[in-house]
Amino acid sequence: MRGSAAAAALIAVALLAAAPRIAAAADEPVALADGPGRDLTIGRCIICHSLEYIPSNAPAMNRGAWQKSIQKMKERFGAPITDEESQEILDYLDAHYSGKT
Repeated sequence: MRGSAAAAALIAVALLAAAPRIAAAADEPVALADGPGRDLTIGRCIICHSLEYIPSNAPAMNRGAWQKSIQKMKERFGAPITDEESQEILDYLDAHYSGKT
């Protein structure tokens, strides 16, 4: 039992030491690439989730994957995005955040 108490204490100390860095990273805004559709993308996506979702998922995404994601956001989660806006957001994401071929 003594070993697990020491391990728990070490984890707690590590988390406390990391907390300021974690908080600072959370406060830093995600800067999306400049281009047509950027402002619309930010305005619609930030309603439901962090913008970090975009660059963090980019390596696994291509145009088709972004299109499915946008459609899912609209149909399953009720994102307030028109068909025209969907196309502009898709074009933006495909141009700047499609890492998968």
